[in-house]
Amino acid sequence: MPKRSHPFEIKLNALQNQTQTYLHEIKELIGKLPNSNNTKVISYFTSTFNISHQLDQESLCLGSYHIYNIGNEPLLNPSICITLPESSPFSFSGRYVHEKLQQRLTGQNEWLRFSKTPNKNEYWLKPVSKTSIEPNEIISFTNFQIRWSPNKSYAGSITGFTYCDQFQDGVAVVNPINLSVIHLEQEETT
Repeated sequence: MPKRSHPFEIKLNALQNQTQTYLHEIKELIGKLPNSNNTKVISYFTSTFNISHQLDQESLCLGSYHIYNIGNEPLLNPSICITLPESSPFSFSGRYVHEKLQQRLTGQNEWLRFSKTPNKNEYWLKPVSKTSIEPNEIISFTNFQIRWSPNKSYAGSITGFTYCDQFQDGVAVVNPINLSVIHLEQEETT
């Protein structure tokens, strides 16, 4: 009797296939652009949301930041910057280590947070054990969380930039995360 897949696995596989299809289409479109020889990297977010409408519960965005080298040469010394809007109700967390606490990190998927500016809304990260991204390779900063409470209205965008030796001015993500929080006041009962 063949093994049955769980509905969650089926949906996850479908989403992964859809993402690969989109990446292939994006790569083809970029190849058709004028001066496409200069374009060598695509950065993008994937995300899922758990939105709460209860004032006592937090909402959550679970996301990943992907860097895809579509060029013919390795991208050297990659790093990323994820930026939250100023004065936003969003809090950011993820699986990274601060540079001051860095010890002997050697894990394949470990990321280091380093200081490039005093702006507390900027999260500068680089992979610990990866100093280059080979052609047609994707590396990812996975499973970061953005949390907020629905007790205030706010709208803003979480942006990201990829940096490396070849792109010192940065390359923006193709799909910033746009969040619009509308505070719904609870009716008082008398």
